[in-house]
Amino acid sequence: MSDPSATTQADAAAPSPAVSGPNGGTVPGEGRTPARKIVLGVLIVLLVVAIALLIAFFATARHWFALHTGILHGGPDQYYNFWSGFGSDLGEATLISAVGIGVYTGVRKVNCHTKGCWRIGHHVLEGTPYILCRHHHPGVPTSGASHEHILEQHRKYKEAKEAREARGLS
Repeated sequence: MSDPSATTQADAAAPSPAVSGPNGGTVPGEGRTPARKIVLGVLIVLLVVAIALLIAFFATARHWFALHTGILHGGPDQYYNFWSGFGSDLGEATLISAVGIGVYTGVRKVNCHTKGCWRIGHHVLEGTPYILCRHHHPGVPTSGASHEHILEQHRKYKEAKEAREARGLS
């Protein structure tokens, strides 16, 4: 007699079904799809070809860069055209980068704490240090609140406050 609960070696070696994620896709890290592998392979080949061409034509590329940045055919000295033209933009690029980093830092301080959300967070989630936007906060209606809804919420708050005060006094 064979035991129905026993598994054979063939059953144990059979691949298990793919684990699907919450949205029906596969769990990240379970492997790449063939199309994704092909795209990645093509990008790597293009990168290798570009580097090979740059190495093969380095003198030409260097001359083109020098000509278009103003290093060649200078004025009083060799780098006059560079600092009068292309090089003078380096200070502006530095300033624009500093302002951009400052804005990014400021936005990160006030935006929603949900990972990847760029909305401004106005709503504190009680019991946590998180500030969330109206889209991610569980207690804020996402379709907009009507005047009646706002008045009803205020009435409930006042009743709860009065009940707490009554319990505290008695």
